Amino acid sequence: MADESSFFRELSRFARTSGAVGGIAARVAGERVFGIKTDRAAHAEDLRAVLGGLKGPLMKVAQFLSTVPNALPAEYAAELSELQANAPAMGWAFVRRRMASELGPDWRGKFAQFSQDASAAASLGQVHRAQLHDGTEVACKLQYPDMPATVDADLRQLRMAMAIYHRMDNAIQHEEIYKELSERLREELDYTREAAQMRLYRHMLRDEATVHVPDPVPAYCTNRLLTMTWLNGRPLMARLAENPSQDERNTIARALFRAWYVPFYRYGVIHGDPHLGNYQVRADGSVNLLDYGAIRVFPPSFVAGVIALYEAIRDDDMDKAHQAYAVWGFTDLSEEKMAALNLWARFLYEPLLEDRIRRIQETDDPQFGRAVAAQVHAALKAAGGVRPPREFVLMDRSAIGLGGVFVRLGAALNWHELFQDLVADYNTEALSARQQAALMEAGVPQSD
Repeated sequence: MADESSFFRELSRFARTSGAVGGIAARVAGERVFGIKTDRAAHAEDLRAVLGGLKGPLMKVAQFLSTVPNALPAEYAAELSELQANAPAMGWAFVRRRMASELGPDWRGKFAQFSQDASAAASLGQVHRAQLHDGTEVACKLQYPDMPATVDADLRQLRMAMAIYHRMDNAIQHEEIYKELSERLREELDYTREAAQMRLYRHMLRDEATVHVPDPVPAYCTNRLLTMTWLNGRPLMARLAENPSQDERNTIARALFRAWYVPFYRYGVIHGDPHLGNYQVRADGSVNLLDYGAIRVFPPSFVAGVIALYEAIRDDDMDKAHQAYAVWGFTDLSEEKMAALNLWARFLYEPLLEDRIRRIQETDDPQFGRAVAAQVHAALKAAGGVRPPREFVLMDRSAIGLGGVFVRLGAALNWHELFQDLVADYNTEALSARQQAALMEAGVPQSD
């Protein structure tokens, strides 16, 4: 009976989401093949409502696509960018059931206080503020019902959508992207794993005074319940609305740069979810880093390849660039394909090349990144398309997503100096040793 119930829930979800996915595909096909003009803005609003109401991985994928320039029409990207931490919360009946199933029928007695209202609700779970009997303030993240079945249903939708899009446009071959997103989404369902990844980040960022990481509370954590220390802070956009000083904007940007790239260049680990709901700002300009479900651990050789590509772009060394792309996992690269990829690499690395204080993007054109992406896309399509390796997905997402935050901040820093501080003494063997020790200490399960 339980399997039958799960099947019908999954079927119902498939019916609702297939309309959204099919609608996008039909409209894109109509415009590109037949020249039919549609009201994409209105359809985009409908799409955001559908995905926000359903929660789950399709919403997560929508968040991802909204950060990648030219991955979707502008109207869709604008609407989907609103899917940050604003999903409707589940009611108190769900909360009672989830807490009882995870901590037992007497769960309420384990807390001195427990708020019935969610303080945040996102794609896979919602957060409630509580207090332990020793006075510790905590955040309890509860996973929504039936998420494993939801992931399976939504991944089938994602595969279908990618297949439809690939028939219309083969510039980007999606096989490895799909595999990477599938594995990372399934990992995000395991809150025990996320607790370990949170411990990993506490270890890697232990010397960073401007970055704060919550501490999981093991006795209150299960596979579907993650309890962590509560961090006080305000959403970044709320603080920006108050027009903070340039110094504060720079302080926040510097902290975020360190939060993302100290782990990557010193441990080979990236936080793959840089949307605005995953960090908060404190009164002193330091930041709270949240949500450790989408974490990627890279082989040290990949980090070396990222640095090598920077050096190749800096020195205009195409042989070194080709070697770097090969280390990343790109194959069958003609001169035309590599030239197209170099357009994107120059766009990403450009702020790191100039040893001076500057904004991350010096043009005031809000469509500049999209224009570069369109140029890269056209060049790749003309060259026969490219198959990005799995490792490229979250690395690129982090760079683009975090760059977008720096643009919103209007930060002016010496990005070259910040980067060089992390890579000047890079050593593959030392990174490998640090990585293995940190993963073992935190108890992070090893995966491909």
